[in-house]
Formats: sequence, structure tokens, C-alpha cells
Amino acid sequence: MYIDFVELVGKKIEVELSGGIFHKGVLIDCGLDILVIYSNYSFLYIPFTHVQKLKETSFEDNDLSNSPPSEKPIETDVVSYRKALTVAKGMHVQIYVTGKKAIHGTLGSIMNDYFVFHSPVYKTMYIPLNHIKWLIPYPANKTPYSLDKDSPSLAPELSIPVARSFTEQLKKLENKLVMIDVGEHSDKIGVLQKFRNNKITLISADGERIYRNVEHIKTIHLL
Repeated sequence: MYIDFVELVGKKIEVELSGGIFHKGVLIDCGLDILVIYSNYSFLYIPFTHVQKLKETSFEDNDLSNSPPSEKPIETDVVSYRKALTVAKGMHVQIYVTGKKAIHGTLGSIMNDYFVFHSPVYKTMYIPLNHIKWLIPYPANKTPYSLDKDSPSLAPELSIPVARSFTEQLKKLENKLVMIDVGEHSDKIGVLQKFRNNKITLISADGERIYRNVEHIKTIHLL
């Protein structure tokens, strides 16, 4: 099977993502729906759905980007976004979804159209697959915030039931206090009153009723 960009593997590239975000690094691998680049001592797994533009480029080698390790942190027989997530289940990773900061934690169950993510800061989060812009696995000997590997803050909350689809999971969160998109705006915090027809009704702190399109919910978690 022919894969686009295979001729660029091993070369320095620049990738522009939606939102005006740029990454430079060495293209390590590619599949039909994902790129793997090495930059600043890290492997970035970038779903192609967010790639606006890609080109061969040049840059200084002071970050050792042209000398990546021989082994990738996520090894798969087929290079694909879902396969990479499946293999990475249980790993400590950094993900970027929205806002100005990445989210650090542990990758949990991979469901039909979303995955469960455990963050020491935000606890159990539900994140649609199509909103991840990139994922960076932690080195094997490191943990988020340098927490002890046996720290309760790194342990997933196994008692929370998980549905097969994101919309089914939203139904389980009805009448519960939630935070959307890590609370980047105050009107993204409130009680999820109901989910209907791909929309949620959120009751804010001052009692205002806010309607949101589920397609634009990037993360959601209980408070």
C-alpha cells in the first residue's frame, strides 16, 4: 500500500496545524491518518486531520532532531492513529487539545469515538478522538509532574462506568457538575442538565441556561 510522504521519512520537515501551530522535526514514520516526527527530544504523534500544510525544510541541529533514538516509544505493525492509541494505553503521555497548555496524564480506554484520559490535575477526562492535535509519550523512566509511579494521583478511577460512544457517555453525565475544555471560559463550567440531538444544556453558576454543540466539545470531566 502506498503511503503519502513516505519519500520524506528521515528528512527534516515543517508541519502547520490548524490554529496556526507549527512543528519542525524529522519525519520518523507516517500512515494514512498520522505522522510521527522527532523534535526537541520527543516523538510527536500527529493525527493528519489537523495538518494544514507539510513541507521539507531545514533547521539547526542543536536539538539533535536529526539523531532520533532507534526505537519509537509506540511500536505498531500498522501505522495508524487508532492503533497508536491502542498500543499506548496505560502509558504516561502529554496531549494537546485546546487552549495554551498541553494536558499530562495516563491514556486509558479507547472507545468508539473517544478515549478516557486520567490527569493528576483534572482526574478522569473524556476526549473525542477527532480533537487531539498531537500526543507525546513520556520516556519510560518519567512520570507527569515527577510523581512517584505508585502515587494515587496517577491511578485511574476504575469505578466510573464508561460507555462505548461519546454521546452515550454524555448521557451518563446528565445532572452532574462538569467542566468542558478544561474550563478555559467560565461558561464551560456547570451542571450538564441534559443531552439531546447532539446538543447539551449546561446550567452555569448563576443559573443561566447555555446550549452547546457536542461536535465542539474537546474535553469534558466531572468536578
